[in-house]
Amino acid sequence: MAITKVIHTEEHLRSSEFITDIVIGMSDGLTVPFALAAGLSGAVQHNSIVITAGIAEIVAGSIAMGLGGYLAGKTEQEHYQSELKREYEEVEEIPEEEKKEVKLVFAHYGLNEKNQNTIADELAKNKDKWVDFMMKYELGLEKPNVNRARNSAATIGISYIIGGLIPLSGYFFTQTPYQGLVISAILTVICLFLFGYFKSKVTGQPLLKGAIKVTLIGITAAAAAFMVAKAFNNLF
Repeated sequence: MAITKVIHTEEHLRSSEFITDIVIGMSDGLTVPFALAAGLSGAVQHNSIVITAGIAEIVAGSIAMGLGGYLAGKTEQEHYQSELKREYEEVEEIPEEEKKEVKLVFAHYGLNEKNQNTIADELAKNKDKWVDFMMKYELGLEKPNVNRARNSAATIGISYIIGGLIPLSGYFFTQTPYQGLVISAILTVICLFLFGYFKSKVTGQPLLKGAIKVTLIGITAAAAAFMVAKAFNNLF
């Protein structure tokens, strides 16, 4: 009788930081320049004004978003190093208190006191592994990638530029802001839907619901900007 070996393969989301940065950059890149262009379309008569303002916003927005990602990455690294230093000091100065904290972690998982003591004593033999354990399971901190800040800045900034050029492209090939807005709206709605679908797929969320949610957010932002610009244009 043949025995069939079943191999269990687990699929988990990897490179979540990279995906998160793409989501941040693309979502803002698609919605903010689109909203700006839509707003200007209700107030100006020439595409050149919309294009100039749109490019300026994309440049400024990508730099600001990229810088925000860089600072966030640096802050994460500095926070981790600060807590790491504190943990090393604590296992050196108050080892028994730190052992109690190890025991509490395993008590939470249902291990008896004997096993708790055994694990705590074994961990205490290697200070580096002990501190690493405390960082992960007491503080919930994972060691950040040393290139996280740089990579985050680049990913967010580039994603913002790509996202921002999509709604702006409608104004390059039309004669009036209204015509540009129509093309821009069609392109942006399609891209927002596809982006929302992709984001939902990689994050394990309901596909259609996620796609519609992202699309509606972009449309709402653009509609609000268009109506405000129209209102101010009529006032002045």
